[in-house]
Amino acid sequence: MNRVERHTSATPAQVWSILSNGWLYPSWVVGASRIRDVDDHWPQAGARIHHSVGLWPALLNDETESIESKAGLLELSAAAWPFGRARIRMTIEKDGDGSLIGMEEFVETAPLKWIPPVIQQTAMSPRLNECLRRLAMLAERKAG
Repeated sequence: MNRVERHTSATPAQVWSILSNGWLYPSWVVGASRIRDVDDHWPQAGARIHHSVGLWPALLNDETESIESKAGLLELSAAAWPFGRARIRMTIEKDGDGSLIGMEEFVETAPLKWIPPVIQQTAMSPRLNECLRRLAMLAERKAG
């Protein structure tokens, strides 16, 4: 499992407001390019974000499902066709006047599951760090 963390001056509530707005998903998730639909009960467990990945005109339609949603935790299962599914675990903890945001991701299915974990971690860490950088910036903007 690959985990990255980032401190932000935004409060946990401000970070959560970004995570709980499915229409903002491509604003902070590297690779997501557009939203086609968001279930009305997002981010409750079982709700889905219907999104596309890639660059036009080579877009693939995928979806991300909320597995668990509670204060300080959002766990997702994201499709990455044709590569399989990944599990993402977002955590938010109060940290001083701001928050500590954590993001973990691991491959759930083949074919990417066949790649050794150390190579997966090396390849995913920059993407996860960029996701958290974007998420923090959005939450901080909401604060101002």
